[in-house]
This record gives sequence, structure tokens and C-alpha cells, in this order.
Amino acid sequence: MIQIDFEAVLGLAGVGDLVEPMRLAFTSQAVSPQRAHYDLANPQAPHTLLLMPSWRPGGDLGVKIVTVFADNVERQLPSVNATYLLLSGQTGQPRAWIEGRALTLLRTAAVSALAADLLAPAAPERLLMVGTGALSRYLIEGHLAVRKYKSVLVWGRDRSKAAAVAADLCARGSPVAVADDLQTAVRSADVISCATLAERPLIHGVWLKSGSHLDLVGSYKPDMREADDECMRGAFVAVDTFAAVEESGDLIDPVARGIIVREDVRSLNELAVCREKIPRASRTVFKSVGVAHADLATAEFLCQRFGAGG
Repeated sequence: MIQIDFEAVLGLAGVGDLVEPMRLAFTSQAVSPQRAHYDLANPQAPHTLLLMPSWRPGGDLGVKIVTVFADNVERQLPSVNATYLLLSGQTGQPRAWIEGRALTLLRTAAVSALAADLLAPAAPERLLMVGTGALSRYLIEGHLAVRKYKSVLVWGRDRSKAAAVAADLCARGSPVAVADDLQTAVRSADVISCATLAERPLIHGVWLKSGSHLDLVGSYKPDMREADDECMRGAFVAVDTFAAVEESGDLIDPVARGIIVREDVRSLNELAVCREKIPRASRTVFKSVGVAHADLATAEFLCQRFGAGG
């Protein structure tokens, strides 16, 4: 069994390398059961175990194992840890152990990039990244892989963190500037990607350009919101999995208030399969919460690269 650690994962693939594997994953017959969520009933702090399995008929199978231990902060350890185990579809034997955090960074950004390739304006001028966490660098990389932009901005509550993200990406050859005012930046952007832990909306629909694309990554619980109801009103809304409608406050609240009709929400699977242009509103919104067949496709791609010598 091969082992691929954090640095090795990021050395084997960039986000752009995974856009086409993601397209294949979302058009395949892969099976991804609903993730298993277990509360470990720890009296001191929340401890959670998540299991995300997926397999392809006649192909490999795999499972991502995620733990969320809130009190790890006191131990100076990451609160979220993850491991991916890839298994042979023929024998059931383990093929690879892959560090799960790095795999998730690549997978998440590649899924957003695929959605942007299918939904974003054909010739956008400005990309705005809202959020300065680990994902921000990879989301920018993914969006740059599928569209050409004249300028890229990054905004965060802490300007110094936004400056650090911009400096890192500039050092990699992608000119990025810091946005000082969120409203002004949103009004100027054609594509906006959000990856935050916001509990109240940061993006307001009245700020959005006609024809803009909004990529929402951060809201993964019912009490989290990155975008207000007006962002959704009249927009073409797509998701990586319909579980997002039950899991994310960005969709739960607008559906409950009738801003979004649940039956009108489209899946990324459908968009990836459809060869004809689907009629859509002037604005588009993509909401992701993570889907296991994207993890499986990423794991298989990494193993192929590993076997080929990188």
C-alpha cells in the first residue's frame, strides 16, 4: 500500500489538473451514500466522526475518515483531521493511504472550478476571493484554471491575512491585490468565491452584477450564511449534492421562505452531463458542501500520478 502525505499530495497535482477528472466524476455512475455523522458524546467539547464512502461499479472504492475535535485548539493541534483510504474494487485490499486535509483542499477547489467552467461568464474581468483561510489560495488557483481574468482581489476581515494570501499568490506568479472594502469589491466582480465561517451573510444580492457567478463554499451548517436571500432571488442555483439543500443555511433559509423553489435547484451532475446549453438566469450561484465521489476521483488521480513518478 502506498502512502501519500500532505506535502506529497500537493506536489503531485494542482487544482487545474483535477478539473477534467472532476468532470468525469460528475458524469460517472459513482455511488456516494449519505455521509455518516457520529457525535462521540464528549462532555468536555464536541467530538465528531464523519465517514464519506464512494465507489464506482467495476472500479475502486474509498472512504474519507474525518474527525472534528473542537478542544484540539488547546493542544495546539488541528481541530479537523482527515485520512483517505483507497481500496481495490477487485480484491478489496488497501491500495493507498492519503492525507485527507490536502486531498480535500484540492477536491473542493477543483469542484468549484468545474462549476465555474459550466456557469461563470465566458469572459469575466475580475475575480474576488472572500475569505483568507487555507482554501482561499486553492480556490483562486482553480478559478484561474478555467477563466482568464484581468484582475484578482482577495478580501478578509483581517487585512493582514488577506495581504498574506495575495503575497503568496503573487510569488507563485498570479497577481492578486487586497480589497479594502467588501461592498465595492463585490460590485466590481464578475465571479465571487466565498470560503468563510460566517454565520451572517457577507454578500448582499443588491451588490451583485447582472450575469455574475457566486461560488459558495463555507456554509456547511444550518446556522451559517455567506449570502443573503437576494443573492438567490431569480438566480440559477446549482449544488454539488442535493444534501446541500438540507445542510447549508445559504439554501435552507431561502427555500423555507420561498425565495428558491427546491425543485428548481440543479445538480452539478446534471450540468456536467448535459451537452446542450441549459437556459439560465442572468446570475448563477453554486453551493458546495462536499461529495464523496469527488474525493474518490481525486484519490485515484493522485495514485496514478504517484505510480507514474509524479
